[in-house]
Amino acid sequence: MGKQMTEMLKGTLEGIVLAILAAQPAYGYDITARLREQGFTDIAEGTIYALLVRVEQRGLVDVEKVPSEKGPPRKVYSLNAQGRSELEEFWRTWSFLAERIERLHEGEQ
Repeated sequence: MGKQMTEMLKGTLEGIVLAILAAQPAYGYDITARLREQGFTDIAEGTIYALLVRVEQRGLVDVEKVPSEKGPPRKVYSLNAQGRSELEEFWRTWSFLAERIERLHEGEQ
């Protein structure tokens, strides 16, 4: 992944993860796997786990520990009302930026 992609992803990864959790609750490795399925192949699991700690501390997700067949219980994250509100704000911001960037791009042609 190029430096520009990495920098852009830093600013949007939280919103992307919240969108994944809006679809269904998930644990860290599952989120990473879903991201990779969507083409985000260079995202490290550690990045996702650190992000999950931050969104948990900010009260955007609810966490449930569920038994795991292989080791300690897994923390399953689900989006709560505050997280849904944050996700809605992310989509509004994303739409605003994408529209303006597209206008700039069309102006170059």
